[in-house]
Amino acid sequence: MKLSELQRKDIVSVKDGKKIGRIVDVEFDPSNGYMIKFIIERAHFMRNLFATTEEITIKFTQIKKMGEDVILIDIN
Repeated sequence: MKLSELQRKDIVSVKDGKKIGRIVDVEFDPSNGYMIKFIIERAHFMRNLFATTEEITIKFTQIKKMGEDVILIDIN
């Protein structure tokens, strides 16, 4: 799967079904080349006055399911 294909998918929380945002970048482990994190741009309604950044990181281990249009994640 290409990064451009991942970037078209919505990132959704499995806990409440809310859209978290979309992938803007990927971080790799330099020692083995595996993906370890997605950099997510927050959805507009997820941003608030207290947020210090418009981006969050999601570890690859937090991904529960990758569908055709959506990536389901479990964030604590």
